[in-house]
Amino acid sequence: AFEMGISPGNLYYHYHSKEQIVADLFAEFRREIETTLATPDKRLPNAEDCWLYLHLVFEAIWKYRFIYRDVNDLVARYHVVEVQFRRILAHKIRVAEQILGGLVKGGQMHAEPAEITTLAQNIVLVASYWMSFEFARDPKAVQDDRTLARGAFHVIALAAPYLEPRERELFDRLAKRYLD
Repeated sequence: AFEMGISPGNLYYHYHSKEQIVADLFAEFRREIETTLATPDKRLPNAEDCWLYLHLVFEAIWKYRFIYRDVNDLVARYHVVEVQFRRILAHKIRVAEQILGGLVKGGQMHAEPAEITTLAQNIVLVASYWMSFEFARDPKAVQDDRTLARGAFHVIALAAPYLEPRERELFDRLAKRYLD
């Protein structure tokens, strides 16, 4: 209601329950994630696609931070959120695996299929729960774009050891920008 500039009463006139509000917001979030996060379809992904993917993930996390801040609570309370969040996580993992696999095929990264699977899951794990982690570390700290930059840095650090020297150099430069 606050974000829309209307009273809570007016909001509940349009939505008859909190569950309906949560379900609609989550459905919008899922549509945005699934249309925004995709791999290139006419070429192999490259290291810059990794950066773009990461940037878009953290941009969505920031836009929908109210979800990420209490995602476990929302998943436990609302079945529709449980189902949709599971699909969102699966989509993020699938796209990360496709990008990482493309890097391997393009000779920009060395990793076995099992390592790609694990790395993709770890990337999604760190990105998805970064805001909760930062909040738990210091509940009084302001969460802002620097919070997300630190999260992006940690995700980049996960992939960096698998990269070829030229791509590693690019990732190191990007990581430094996130910390500055």
